[in-house]
Amino acid sequence: MKHVLVTGGAGFIGSHLCDLLLSKGYAVTAVDNLVTGRKENLEQALLHPKFSYVEWDVCQPLPEEKLPLVAAHGLFGIFHFACPASPVDFERIPLEILAVDSVGTMNCVSLALKHRARVMLASTSEIYGDPLVHPQTEEYWGNVNTIGPRACYDETKRFGEAYVSSAARKLALDARIVRIFNTYGPRMRPDDGRIVPELCMQALRGVPLTVHGEGRQTRSFCYVSDLVDGIVRLFESDVKVPVNIGNPSERTVMEFAQAVLKLTGSRSEIRHLPERPDDPKRRCPEITRAKTLLGWAPKIDLEAGLSATLDYFREAR
Repeated sequence: MKHVLVTGGAGFIGSHLCDLLLSKGYAVTAVDNLVTGRKENLEQALLHPKFSYVEWDVCQPLPEEKLPLVAAHGLFGIFHFACPASPVDFERIPLEILAVDSVGTMNCVSLALKHRARVMLASTSEIYGDPLVHPQTEEYWGNVNTIGPRACYDETKRFGEAYVSSAARKLALDARIVRIFNTYGPRMRPDDGRIVPELCMQALRGVPLTVHGEGRQTRSFCYVSDLVDGIVRLFESDVKVPVNIGNPSERTVMEFAQAVLKLTGSRSEIRHLPERPDDPKRRCPEITRAKTLLGWAPKIDLEAGLSATLDYFREAR
């Protein structure tokens, strides 16, 4: 049996990834320090006989005595998905974010090299910054403010890519890099601060929907089941170059707000707030590489995915 370790396994994306990997026959260890992850996200996984959960900060070397599935099955791969990823986190815990995607990445690489395991690095569309190229291809090097309030996330993800790719060249690390675009779905934190939970919760509570700036900035929303499908396809492939995984259906923030109002039946007004510093004006993945190399494309449209997400947030209220 192939055993994989998922850092950030109790988080939004990490927990869905654990569920998919278990369904595909992997033994899975989830590691999370619960700074932003929630153990209840693993309710389904915890019932599985080949699942283990370890509460641990990956900025500290992982003690193998806490990883019983390594002794039983070895270590086939590491999915490094531990990292707070919302604007409220950038303001609240920037140093912790810098640490987990630098020191945490180095610890994951060290463990992988010891066991000759494959590493899947969770990178992000944020490495493109406020892009000057549209849509964003994997060849684009980005436009990032290195000292701005988002730099703790943008730059540490760029460092993670540099470290993993350097280890692949110099140490023969078996590595994959996925660049994740805006993702949504059940298990998002209601207080996450990102567009989807913020606007959904405001609509459900009947309070004004807050839009930063004029709302003309665009995002491309990918449902979480589509995302994790693409991630596992990349992990199981021989593709060594970075791959964008996201939904290329581009919408303005105002269009998304209107979709939320329509699906909830809310009469909330839309209130405009000042722009966030360095907030990207346009965000849309070019996914030719994912289509041609992985046979992947998103399947869930926004209305279906948003309906399922709203059902989850109704319970979260």
